[in-house]
Amino acid sequence: MLSPDMNQALSKIETIALRKKHVSDVCTLFFKSDPLKIIRAAGQYMYDEAGHKYLDCMNNVAHVGHCHPAVVKAATDQNALLSTNSRFLHDNLSLLAHKLTSVFPEPLKVGIFCNSGSEANDLALRLARRFTQRHDAIVLDNAYHGHLVSLIPLSPYKFKQPGGEGPSDWVHVVPNPDTYRGKYQADVLGLERATDLYVDEVRKAFDDAEKKGRKVGIFYAESLQSCAGQIIHPPGYLRRAFEIARQRGALCVADEVQTGYGRTGTHMWAFEMQGARPDIVTIGKSMGNGHPVSALITTREIADCLAPIEYFNTCGGNPVSCAVALAVLDVCQKENFQQNAAVVGNFMLKELQVLKQKYSCIGDVRGMGLFIGIEMVYPGKKPATDLAAQLQAALRYKRILISVDGYDGNVVKIKPPMCFSMENAKTLLQHMNVELAKIEGHTLQAKL
Repeated sequence: MLSPDMNQALSKIETIALRKKHVSDVCTLFFKSDPLKIIRAAGQYMYDEAGHKYLDCMNNVAHVGHCHPAVVKAATDQNALLSTNSRFLHDNLSLLAHKLTSVFPEPLKVGIFCNSGSEANDLALRLARRFTQRHDAIVLDNAYHGHLVSLIPLSPYKFKQPGGEGPSDWVHVVPNPDTYRGKYQADVLGLERATDLYVDEVRKAFDDAEKKGRKVGIFYAESLQSCAGQIIHPPGYLRRAFEIARQRGALCVADEVQTGYGRTGTHMWAFEMQGARPDIVTIGKSMGNGHPVSALITTREIADCLAPIEYFNTCGGNPVSCAVALAVLDVCQKENFQQNAAVVGNFMLKELQVLKQKYSCIGDVRGMGLFIGIEMVYPGKKPATDLAAQLQAALRYKRILISVDGYDGNVVKIKPPMCFSMENAKTLLQHMNVELAKIEGHTLQAKL
């Protein structure tokens, strides 16, 4: 525990009061009833105004760890020299484009820089429509691709919610390949058959669109679905779905905003572990370790299709953002974070399977590397939304931070900074074991 910061401008109560007065309620907070006031962070730890230390198991944005010294230095040094728009020639943009595209397979060797994953996905839609001269898109159910007006229709995770605008006629939604609680379940059909049926749904979506006279120009897929509940696509699904889309004349987009930079432990990009070949890849979040920077990586032919219209983004690709992104890539490679994700993630997945056998409220454990989901259920796979929330709250008061997501809010998500250690994993598992025992005990008592 650190000493409380006595130099804060506001007390926690004052901060909450000022926020309520001047910030819209639609801008939500974690732990809304008793929000955490975080004033500093380092590595995989965050600190509140009283000096309490929290183990961060949820912050995939701080990819190489909060306030990594190399990233902070890169931002500070460049900010002291120059921060301007990308129409001025500067080494950082060229160096970042070179270094970033070097970790992508051919022919994905051209980058365009933006400020957020949403901007990158919006640009992907614009490029695909221009390149294919087709308007419509196919997306996976419960997908989330961003908060812009162009992207909410591509995000069933948002438009299906109460108060959402519902589906648009230009977006065709296919079942997401959830083999645990989705339309086709592996324990009923077998994994191979379930996968085949999910792939057939993509083919059917193209057929149905054509019957309606619609022309699909883009197939969007998160390489692994995060907001949908840490959905791990069955082997080969993405490769086969992309092949169908390409045969039908559509471009394929792999959204790596939440999954890239080695998080899966096996590959730099999650689409690679599926053997998939996207036409466009969008990245963000991890790219800047908390700094707003993103990119779209594609082929020269697709990137140049906007001509003669130019693409100009005032802050996209500015020298500071590029310096930060270069530092993040450098740290990822020098500190072997991908290997760490594999070792620590595999250990956690193995131990979580042990907890699954011990506690009936854990229906499924799934993941790759440091991208893990724990689905909480009642008998019959009924979503145990309340139990997931109870576990999140209980761990918070043990100063361990996890998140909960999925369309039914019943999936516990573990996606910490990549410096998350074996010792951190053991701490998380130990406290989860204790709190799950309490939760399951209370549930049984309630039934009696």
